[in-house]
Amino acid sequence: MSAAAAAPAAACAAPAVIVVGSGAAGMACALALAPHPVVLVTKTAGLPGGSSLWAQGGIACALGEADSAEAHAADTVTAGAGTVDAAAAALLAEAGIGETRRLIAAGLPADRTPGGAVVLGLVAAHSADRIVHAGGDATGARLVETLAALVAAAPHIRLQTDTTALRLLRQGSRVVGLAGHHAGSGTVVLSGPVVLATGGIGGLFAATYNPAEATADGLALAARAGAELADLEMVQFHPTALAVPGAEGRLPLLTEALRGAGAVLCDAAGRPFMAAEHPLADLAPRDVVARAIGRRVAAGEAVFLDLRPALAARGAAAFPQVMALLAEHGFDPLAAPVPVTPAAHYHMGGVLTDLDGRTSLPGLWACGEVACTGVHGANRLASNSLLEALVFARRVAASVLAAPSQPVPTGAEAPPRAADPADSAAAAATVRRLMSAHLGLVRSAAGLGEALAGLAAAADRFAAVPRRHADAAAIRAEAEAANLLLVARLLAAAALRRGESRGAHCRTDAPATGDGWGRRHVVTLSALLSPAAAEAAA
Repeated sequence: MSAAAAAPAAACAAPAVIVVGSGAAGMACALALAPHPVVLVTKTAGLPGGSSLWAQGGIACALGEADSAEAHAADTVTAGAGTVDAAAAALLAEAGIGETRRLIAAGLPADRTPGGAVVLGLVAAHSADRIVHAGGDATGARLVETLAALVAAAPHIRLQTDTTALRLLRQGSRVVGLAGHHAGSGTVVLSGPVVLATGGIGGLFAATYNPAEATADGLALAARAGAELADLEMVQFHPTALAVPGAEGRLPLLTEALRGAGAVLCDAAGRPFMAAEHPLADLAPRDVVARAIGRRVAAGEAVFLDLRPALAARGAAAFPQVMALLAEHGFDPLAAPVPVTPAAHYHMGGVLTDLDGRTSLPGLWACGEVACTGVHGANRLASNSLLEALVFARRVAASVLAAPSQPVPTGAEAPPRAADPADSAAAAATVRRLMSAHLGLVRSAAGLGEALAGLAAAADRFAAVPRRHADAAAIRAEAEAANLLLVARLLAAAALRRGESRGAHCRTDAPATGDGWGRRHVVTLSALLSPAAAEAAA
């Protein structure tokens, strides 16, 4: 049965691999598992899902004659502020060349020069032009459209849409399947090895570039199952989301490629300010640029991005998504600079994996943003995320196929009950308020303590509300709220433990970089929360 023709099912035979998530990592992994049977599980109504669809920045890849995988890896290590796994960075840069070429051959419409060469762009903190685009700033959309078409035609993939993942099924420490709820058929029980490719955590914050489905689901599933997690406190804020008046939730993003092409950050009087912040000025690493903007915004100052130099250099056709969203919100970038603000963008932390995507739990793999491979360290190098999704999706697939097959019957699951959606929405809103106030660009011990206390109280309130609803919308809302509450507490606790400032993690009460923190910060749910809280969350 093809992915396009698949129908929901209540159970699955043991041989299938369960891939959870329908973004670039999930689809790429499902494809790479061919011809082994795959169930691709997504809570969205169809393909594609996740943040990859909205990615504007392109795919970093050392395809240029004057470039090299070694230079790309070195830039990755430098941007990561001392905690990048050098072996992971080298693997990403080297394997990424073949993976990008393979994807272009499979149909990705890479932008080309009139002579047919792939156009390579420049973005912040890269030492060479190495960003591959497809349709200009619509690269993410073109990428996932290409993958979705391949998935739809793949006979080994069965697509399970509208399905909320509720918990990982274990036999001892081994993950043996997944329990969930389908909007039409109800309880779902799938048995087999599980690959988490669920994306990021942007839903924790009031202002984010992530889509609505980015509610930390995979991270919460893994944490409750007892998996090791790493670098949870490392959240990257994109410097230049469009500051839409009164907007909350997903803000439009103005790609970093604009500054790579010459766009300039300026104050309300049109004065550039980044040269005083960093030697690379507007092309400084993201954490530097985001905090420079954030300080001004917090002080009540407006910050603007002047796109006119970039549009003059590259033309409006190079930035179709940016031009469309600016027109939608009533801005004319040719007439005046446009207002910008930082927004939660990417989680460098996640489920701890090795270089083959294996987690600390047998039977469980992770790839894409939900995983912490060691590639990004404390500050992701721009445009490395799509490349990481592709490279490690293939490595995960190879690792799963090489693992001994251990089919285990998973049994039945009781139909779930859920809180009133209004209670779930209130819990999620509390998370976003506390996280935005205390775990944004700048943090402190006092603020993190306040966040932890507020989140614990919110978790207690949410646990006490009646569970009477059994409809799919209420079950999904409950699951997402519970995931946000748990992961918010884990992030706050990890940030409090990391008593230093490094990359995206900036502590006003600990501004120096600590000698003992040049490594991944590995934790578990039980290590971060009190025994009672950990037991309740699990």
